[in-house]
Amino acid sequence: MSGALLAGVVAGYGVAVPVGAIGVLIAGLSARTSWRVGAAAGLGAATADGIYALVAVVGGAALAGLIAPIATPLRWVAAGVLLLLAGHTAWAALRKRSATTERAQRPTTALTAYAGILGLTLLNPATVVYFAALVLGRGGTGGGAWFVVGAFLASASWQLLIAGSGALAGRLLTSGRAQLITALVSSAVIAVLAFMLL
Repeated sequence: MSGALLAGVVAGYGVAVPVGAIGVLIAGLSARTSWRVGAAAGLGAATADGIYALVAVVGGAALAGLIAPIATPLRWVAAGVLLLLAGHTAWAALRKRSATTERAQRPTTALTAYAGILGLTLLNPATVVYFAALVLGRGGTGGGAWFVVGAFLASASWQLLIAGSGALAGRLLTSGRAQLITALVSSAVIAVLAFMLL
């Protein structure tokens, strides 16, 4: 049990720690909204990692082979979604800055943040290939449920740290100009990461 849990924790941190577009999105969302919304987004990413760890334990080698032919189109879809998010974030920040009257905007809720990041993270087929390689490297055993629990907990703890960092940055950068700059920088980073997927 403890060996499988530890292997899952290491695998979970291995997939979560490299900050990519999802991490930037979670931090930016936390900075612009609240820690609660950012934490929900982070848990969406961790849930996707847990799902992919489970898929890898149950039948990773077979599924990795099935995903390989469509990996490129899935990367394109993920890149397209990230570019749309980057554009929307920049557009919303610029519109808010130039608006003379404050209009009611639909707030981002914890549930929509969770579902959106879960869906976006699930578009990354490389995650299941990563977990499948780890499971196969352990002789196909993978550790079962404890491996999945460890991967989820590690990913969740890292994503919550990112959300907390974003929320802290959002509190420190409260002026309208600072919020505009952080939104535009976040959009630019997400766009660059999206182009790197292509």
